[in-house]
Amino acid sequence: MTDRRWGLTLPLPGLPLRDQRELVERAEAAGYTDIWSGETNGPDGFTPLALSAAWTERVRLGTGVVGVYTRGPALLAQQAAALADASEGRFALGIGASSDRIVAGWNGIPFERPLAKVSETVDFLAAALAGERTSTGFKLEQAPAEPPAIILAALRGKMLRLAVEKANGAFTNFLPLSGLEKVLAGLDGAPEGFELLCRFFCLPGEREQVEPLARFMFASYITVPVYAAFYRWLGHADAIAEMCDAWAAKDRERALAAAPWELIEEMFIFGEPAAMRERLDQFVAGGITLPVLTPITTPDKLGELIDALAP
Repeated sequence: MTDRRWGLTLPLPGLPLRDQRELVERAEAAGYTDIWSGETNGPDGFTPLALSAAWTERVRLGTGVVGVYTRGPALLAQQAAALADASEGRFALGIGASSDRIVAGWNGIPFERPLAKVSETVDFLAAALAGERTSTGFKLEQAPAEPPAIILAALRGKMLRLAVEKANGAFTNFLPLSGLEKVLAGLDGAPEGFELLCRFFCLPGEREQVEPLARFMFASYITVPVYAAFYRWLGHADAIAEMCDAWAAKDRERALAAAPWELIEEMFIFGEPAAMRERLDQFVAGGITLPVLTPITTPDKLGELIDALAP
């Protein structure tokens, strides 16, 4: 087992949850130290980890991430305590504001004051998971013996600062390599042991094989207002302008064509396994303490790709 931290995203694409046990066990055996769930429009962020708590012995299990608008803070505390118990303390709680599209668009909940909402939720969870009675009167029936680490989804300046001030780490996403330095600057003064996680979408193959899917993924995500703001903050306003305008006009074909390939190449992990590992190593050398890999391939090749990208 390597000392390097190396993560895998659950659920794995294209497979029912009930069929993922063998691959989860395979990842742990191959040296992955972490499994972090995603939560968009597939399974929720907690269920894959509850299954993995029974399927694994050593890996840390983390929500990467669950939103603070779509669950009340007491329910978040309950779910975190339950997973900490089920995994015998191998759990970390990743939370975030999510996005306006998911919160307001899909769930009909106003996406207001995200920084304040996350900050208030962290305060509540820190108290509840320590076994204290919160300001609302809530107290866990059984708090974890050791409160789980709290990781904040943080893209830009104020949320990065909040992560430094109140959390144990920050989780970034869709990050081009050239933007890593600016993200790290936003974490200046972070305490020892502070983590910087990043999810990486790993598409094996050369440009002609991966380009259609990569363009669609980039355009569909980076046109979401919170991600568009992230890329503008990184200095790419001009590069994404036509793509965002076309997507807003529902001209998907023009939006995909306008997606800037130089940024797509910087963000996704392409190529053969050796080249993919080399790209991931660049991010780690630049300051990512835990890469969380999302292997994107056909179900029959997932195990092979998980092994090829293992630490």
